Amino acid sequence: MSQGLITAAYIIAAILFIASLNGLSSQESAKRGNYFGIIGMIIAVIATIASSQVSGLGYITIAMAVGAGIGVRLALKVEMTSMPELIAILHSFVGLAATFIGFNSYLDHAVLAPAAQTIHDVEVFLGIFIGAVTFTGSIVAYCKLSGKINSAALSLPGKNWINIAAVTAAALLLVAFVSGDLGLTALIIMTVIALAFGWHLVASIGGADMPVVVSMLNSYSGWAAAATGFMLANDLLIITGALVGSSGAILSYIMCKAMNRSFVSVILGGFGTETFAQGDQEYGEHHETTAQEVAASLNAAKNIIIVPGYGMAVAQAQYPVAEITKRLRAKGKNVRFGIHPVAGRLPGHMNVLLAESKVPYDIVLEMDEINEDFPETDVVLVIGANDTVNPAANEPGTPISGMPVLSVWEAEKVVVFKRSMGAGYAGVQNPLFFKDNSEMLLGDAKASVDAILASL
Repeated sequence: MSQGLITAAYIIAAILFIASLNGLSSQESAKRGNYFGIIGMIIAVIATIASSQVSGLGYITIAMAVGAGIGVRLALKVEMTSMPELIAILHSFVGLAATFIGFNSYLDHAVLAPAAQTIHDVEVFLGIFIGAVTFTGSIVAYCKLSGKINSAALSLPGKNWINIAAVTAAALLLVAFVSGDLGLTALIIMTVIALAFGWHLVASIGGADMPVVVSMLNSYSGWAAAATGFMLANDLLIITGALVGSSGAILSYIMCKAMNRSFVSVILGGFGTETFAQGDQEYGEHHETTAQEVAASLNAAKNIIIVPGYGMAVAQAQYPVAEITKRLRAKGKNVRFGIHPVAGRLPGHMNVLLAESKVPYDIVLEMDEINEDFPETDVVLVIGANDTVNPAANEPGTPISGMPVLSVWEAEKVVVFKRSMGAGYAGVQNPLFFKDNSEMLLGDAKASVDAILASL
């Protein structure tokens, strides 16, 4: 394929990637956005393989077939509840690939002019550093999200100084590497430091803030891909990496605002560790209810808001919830959904679940759109949500202090669906459970919702 055709294919693919991101900005166009991204990637892969830069087509075909087989199997097997940790581990592969490509680019490249050699060395160094940080950071995020390690924030003595020392050492090694004093030795030492830095960076962040970490790691993987593009002189890889890196950073910024966190602190791995959870604190006696009583309350109510959380995803309760919504709306009741920006463990997690169960898009509202309506609401159903509806966020001294939450306690009645009275993912007990207008419907969320559906 001629260079002109390859360039044209890359331009088309880049436009499709931009259209893909634009499509993902709303629920109605998200499927179309995914199709644009798929088509763009197919064009990019074919154009790259057809270019004169690629040799060993047989090996590439075998690697792609094996990778595609593993990817399809994982995609068919993974549950929506496991999607956050799957994305985290996929980010680690991007980081590892950038690290390997960086070493390969250093060991096997043409002789360059002094100025071009300096630029190439900086690209290699930064690509390996970002890739190594992304690799270990993503593995820690995966282990925390999947419950393989404790989700609590690691707080080593002088942890901020550890991070500063790691970055300073990497900067000094960059100077030594570019000047040619240490060469490969500098790269190896920096890689070890970057691997440890990435691990410590994410380990220092508590479980309540993992949704932000996932989007931030998405950004890191994008910058790692962009650095790889510079090393390989591949314009499309640079564009794609920049798109992923910038969009991930913007999403992280939006989520930080929603959680009242500092964006800079996310990058430095220093938030979520200032206070400690008080999971065993008691606020009085809770009041339990039954599915039949909840059904009666729903029949008597006019304005109803449903607030889903990760527990709904775990129980796969979205389908009977959608059926309840359909029946209540058929009776002329105003039923809406309130979605916190970090509900679940992945941005948009609840929106995907509700769309999957055919809940109309127009009654699924974001926190800022619906928070003022709770005082006029007759019944709120909190299904599997905890930290995002916790009044403790309005009090000092907890890991979620200052985080904007859905003010469900302002409604006339609140019914909370939970398996037990345990604390949420952040390890903070929820005073909502003990308020006079709150009732607990304990047990599996899907079984509880099915029972309410049968009683309506």
